[in-house]
Amino acid sequence: MPRRAAAAADNPCLGALRAWAERLYPPVAMADVSGSQTWAVAYSGGADSTALLLAAQALWSGQVRAIHVHHGLQAAGDDFEHHARVACDSLGVALQVIRVDARHAPGQSPEDAARQARYQALAAAAQEADTACVLLGQHAQDQAETLLLALSRGAGLSGLAGMAESFERHGMRFGRPMLGVDGQALRDWLDAQGIAYVVDPTNADERYTRNRIRARLLPAFATSFPAYARTLARSARHAAQAQSLLDEVAAQDLEIVGDPPVIKSLQRLSRARQANVLRHWLRLHWQAGPSEAQLEQALDQIAACTTRGHRIRLKLASGYLLREGAGLCYQPSI
Repeated sequence: MPRRAAAAADNPCLGALRAWAERLYPPVAMADVSGSQTWAVAYSGGADSTALLLAAQALWSGQVRAIHVHHGLQAAGDDFEHHARVACDSLGVALQVIRVDARHAPGQSPEDAARQARYQALAAAAQEADTACVLLGQHAQDQAETLLLALSRGAGLSGLAGMAESFERHGMRFGRPMLGVDGQALRDWLDAQGIAYVVDPTNADERYTRNRIRARLLPAFATSFPAYARTLARSARHAAQAQSLLDEVAAQDLEIVGDPPVIKSLQRLSRARQANVLRHWLRLHWQAGPSEAQLEQALDQIAACTTRGHRIRLKLASGYLLREGAGLCYQPSI
């Protein structure tokens, strides 16, 4: 069980959290935010979120609340909730427990369904409590797993950029202040302090790709390249910087081709810029990410669209790209 005295200066999360807050929130805004609003920690009861909760409580004493999402997917969920209640009571931290239906739909991965349900629940709870930001406990090894997972799927720059340290979803700001913190260092610190945390048994289930990466690839990387977490994180930052530049170009091109895009204006751009602006347009309005094959087919149709009678109706992501008069429109799935 976490103890109030355990949130000490040697918590490896504390410096990372302070640096993250100072970097993401300018000093003036930081003073206003830290003084008037609360910070929420997505608290599973695991080692990562436990160390983060203790660091947040040390940095913003009295302004931290915890949100625990019960997915209802495993018997251990009730034990996790009980642990979270006891731990937060010991710390004097307000806790909100939310139960969600995280069962996956046909064709949807269980991990994706649980992730979507969790983010929706966290955002709704945080907005209701008027929190500045929901803090998430992903650390350096989690970022390495994300990058390797993206590589295994042939992802583009946006995937290779890994997890962002700050982002918005469902109208709420989320932050990952621990992406540069070693996960083993967190667990070692908690163990040395005698602080209990839960261990999710599904983390050892190698039916899930991320778990196989964690169990098989990361130990091999650590043996051959001890600094792998830092170097992969650096690669992710480079990819994120490049993606940011592409986003700027896409925003400028969208102003030129129109929103929705006019086909003749698109045709004046290079094929690479057409692809870039279409991805940006789809992500901006619908959070839609077409596959490479789908986008290539769309670009072929745009190039061939030289007559009024040329029709376009293509499957893109979960919806359809259509020609409407002189331009394009997107019809998302219902």
